[in-house]
Amino acid sequence: MFSTRAAIRKSFSLTRHVNQLRASISTGPQQQHGTFYEFRTYQIKPKHNAAFLKLINDKIHLRTAHSELLGCWTVEYGGYNQVFHIWKYDSFAHKAAVRAAVASDPQWMEQCISKALPMLTSQELEATYLVPWCKIENPPKEGVYELVTFQMKPGGPAVWGKAFQGAVSAHAKTGYSHLVGVFHSEFGLLNRVHVLWWYENPDHRAAVRHTAHQDARVVAAVRESVLYLESQRNKLLFPTPFSPLQ
Repeated sequence: MFSTRAAIRKSFSLTRHVNQLRASISTGPQQQHGTFYEFRTYQIKPKHNAAFLKLINDKIHLRTAHSELLGCWTVEYGGYNQVFHIWKYDSFAHKAAVRAAVASDPQWMEQCISKALPMLTSQELEATYLVPWCKIENPPKEGVYELVTFQMKPGGPAVWGKAFQGAVSAHAKTGYSHLVGVFHSEFGLLNRVHVLWWYENPDHRAAVRHTAHQDARVVAAVRESVLYLESQRNKLLFPTPFSPLQ
């Protein structure tokens, strides 16, 4: 009887292992914690651009008292009169608690939000996770950033993840570009991946791009990845004075 029970337990354990393996193969590697990054893009009315930036610069300390700001940038190319920022949260419960606290903060609401909202034409929010094979890497010094957004074919990382990682790694590991982070969308358009790069200045970025595109290793990796690509968009970002990432 005991041998029968042991056999049943062993069979159940094996079945569970096989199911977990199948799930891993079908979905690809996943983050094992709840930390996520909220991407916010504000479109500013052109006549209010300077005033909006000054207001945020003066009052952002009221907002960062509630949660961590990873970085904030103005968009130089790829979306003029835009401010893009990334906020870090431990979980969606954490985000909900911060949102409630911010909404009940009279200083932030009266001194900043009430003045900022009339200056905007739109706001876009997206929840993202760092991909499992990447962590945030601070740049070596002040510079500029490039946000490259890839809309991949449906299917998720199980379909295109390996090829995409290969293309990113081909640029980062060869020393052409400094990789800050790779983010996979959770809410917003799915199958979207954002890659944040750092460069010393725009001319450095242009020179690096020219050199990398003559490297056979980079060319081969990119050719494999674009088989799964639907569209791509690049933005050149300048950090604001108060941005933690400079």
